[in-house]
Amino acid sequence: MLEKTEGTVQKMAGKAQDAIGGITGDAGTQIEGKARQIAGQAQQSYGEALDMVRDCARSNPMGTLAAALAIGFVAGALMSRR
Repeated sequence: MLEKTEGTVQKMAGKAQDAIGGITGDAGTQIEGKARQIAGQAQQSYGEALDMVRDCARSNPMGTLAAALAIGFVAGALMSRR
């Protein structure tokens, strides 16, 4: 939840920075604002994905455990080949 909230705050701050840059005619500030909006959107999307994983883990703990074991097994197999 924290990631989603921080992403939303970054997006809003980026929009404000973009608007201020537009009003003052400062292209650098506008570009920074747009970049901040994109970063905020990415962070917000990451937070939403984390929430989905948490919800899935709560509703199906055995499936989550099986998936984690499978990922660990594959990672171990890949590492042992080196």
